[in-house]
Amino acid sequence: MSVQTPAATPHIKPLADIAETILLPGDPLRARFIAETFLDDAVCFNEVRGMLGYTGTYRGRPLSVMGTGMGMPSMGLYSHELIHSFGVRELIRVGSCGTLSEDIDLFDVILAQGASTDSAFLHQFRLPGTYAPLSSYRLLDKAKQIADRQGRPVHVGNVLSSDVFYDADETALPRWAAMGVLGVEMEAAALFATAAAAGVDALAILTVSDHITRGQAATPEQRQTAFTAMIDIALEMA
Repeated sequence: MSVQTPAATPHIKPLADIAETILLPGDPLRARFIAETFLDDAVCFNEVRGMLGYTGTYRGRPLSVMGTGMGMPSMGLYSHELIHSFGVRELIRVGSCGTLSEDIDLFDVILAQGASTDSAFLHQFRLPGTYAPLSSYRLLDKAKQIADRQGRPVHVGNVLSSDVFYDADETALPRWAAMGVLGVEMEAAALFATAAAAGVDALAILTVSDHITRGQAATPEQRQTAFTAMIDIALEMA
């Protein structure tokens, strides 16, 4: 089912309908790669600020994909507009992360059950305590079942959504890892909180692009195109 496109928002000027289910890579070029590689009859629905968005079909079902940029402010504004202005009901982040876990290898897939954060993003909700941003269990369970059927091993657990890429405190990430955090990225907590506040479903499926303690890293080209296991799981969910 597709949503009829209303008037433009400050960041999305729709040139086509937007589906109720959307994949959200950070990189707009990855959004274009997914649309051109996996979707049928894909059309570009957004080009504002170079944040490319596409709608097509996958096995006959409408599906959209759109870049969100880097960081929680960017994820927060795009997810908010997609939900509240365009009626999106399922938001699936497909992105990259780093890990410090010796049980996780480069290009492994992490299903983010929850997202801890060092960000002030959650303060806007004025909650009388510490909120724990969680993914939709319905989507999480569905993704895990699909991965199992595909024979793809995945890691399920907590990730860190950080505001800081180059952290001056070199002890910060090891301390998060000591609490069982599987990976570090920059968007999931904002997505989960925005979706929860709106009563819709969200999940983050992450490919390990960097192993921090081993000094391993994917190339820029691999970050755009080589994360097919993660994308396969997300597409089957749609």
